[in-house]
Amino acid sequence: MLKMQKKLHIKKGDTVTVISGNNKGQKGRVLEVIRKTDRAIVEGVNMIKKHTKPNAAMPQGGIVVREAPVHISNLMLVEPKTGKPTRVGRKLNDEGKLVRISKKSGEEIK
Repeated sequence: MLKMQKKLHIKKGDTVTVISGNNKGQKGRVLEVIRKTDRAIVEGVNMIKKHTKPNAAMPQGGIVVREAPVHISNLMLVEPKTGKPTRVGRKLNDEGKLVRISKKSGEEIK
């Protein structure tokens, strides 16, 4: 049986702010959205140290600092016009296509 993919309020490339947790208040660009676990990887947010074995890319191995996924519920989209966080709604546009809109300004989010 086919399972429907859930619609999320965040897409790859969006600018988001963290609204709760250890990284509260930080802003960054979404690098990847993981729909299966409702998480997103945000640039410069939730940094972890990962110990790696030697491989072709890193012959020495060592400790790599990288981003860990953050739950979608802890992220809020930043409105491009004002730079402040906003909730996201959905609306049919003139062509009859469902688009994301900002709840604060009512403008379409690209």
